[in-house]
Amino acid sequence: MKIILSVFLGLFIIMSAGGNLFAQYRKLTVILLRHAEKDVSEDADTANPELSAEGKLRAQRLIKEIDRYKPDAIFSSQFIRTRATVMPLARSRRMMIQLYDYKKLDEIAALIMLGKMKRIVIVGHNSTTPALVNLLIGQDKYKALAESEYDKIWVVKIKKNKTRPNKIKEKVFVY
Repeated sequence: MKIILSVFLGLFIIMSAGGNLFAQYRKLTVILLRHAEKDVSEDADTANPELSAEGKLRAQRLIKEIDRYKPDAIFSSQFIRTRATVMPLARSRRMMIQLYDYKKLDEIAALIMLGKMKRIVIVGHNSTTPALVNLLIGQDKYKALAESEYDKIWVVKIKKNKTRPNKIKEKVFVY
């Protein structure tokens, strides 16, 4: 009986240690982008416009660009144009779009770093997207996009480690 109890205790200790090892190291990929082209016609809502025809095409192209990362979460600010930008991707992956407050970037950054998600898409705006990238990489590297810039995607890869500093790599590409 003592042998069986010792074996179970040993297995418990090994399993507990293994769980802690996995908790100390985690890979995280965050894909960040600005919403697609917004409708700026005379009839458009200036406060909360929809996407233009060109913006809708760009939103469709995002499926091809982002789907290869196999996102497990999609976040958008509450505006029509941001949600419409990732709606085709969300539909293709059968996912819900989660809303975040674009005025509280530190909260979404903390959620990303502490959460259980591994591959996250976040759509924002010309000033908030680069600002959020800067928060994640811990540098003031990226400035606000020009009002006419809609084609950049940042991919931030973070290897989280509790015992050493996080390893962070980022790249920007145009689509």
